[in-house]
Amino acid sequence: MLIETEATPNPATLKFLPGRAVMDAGTRDFATPEEATASPLAEAIFALGDVTGVFFGRDFVSVTIAPGINWADVKPDVLGILLDHFSANMPLFRQGSADFAVPVEEESFADDPADADIVAQIRELIETRVRPAVANDGGDIVYRGFDKGKVYLRMQGACAGCPSSSATLKNGIEQLLRHYVPEVTEVRAV
Repeated sequence: MLIETEATPNPATLKFLPGRAVMDAGTRDFATPEEATASPLAEAIFALGDVTGVFFGRDFVSVTIAPGINWADVKPDVLGILLDHFSANMPLFRQGSADFAVPVEEESFADDPADADIVAQIRELIETRVRPAVANDGGDIVYRGFDKGKVYLRMQGACAGCPSSSATLKNGIEQLLRHYVPEVTEVRAV
């Protein structure tokens, strides 16, 4: 089995492509070792000690390392863990962790029912234009809400903590949404 790697715009994050599906549907972001207990794979990667984030996408795993750590020191160990996991066809999640697809969100925004058409347009643009591009960079963006012209998005995987994430939000996503949905005045990360 060959696992390819790709650089991401975030120098602390590498994207690992095992050549098969990782998640059948959705994504999962692990920001702490405690969150990773739902997945033997994420837990093993965090156990390396220099890892600060693990993200499962449709066909990739993104791993983020701590500041000051060199990828040359960590990459062989991550590759070994991934190779062992996928070669043995081990489960991605532990039994009893079926609620993994809906992690508890820190901040939630209730959309005004009067904005239903606007929210539908925003969600459609995020699903069809934004998320595929962000997935190519090893991350994901999740819609969190719309309130008084402001769109709230949560960045995950390689996007979380990426030096260029604010530029992506302002110069990419915000411009796209404002162009197609005039009611959008600003995009914010939560």
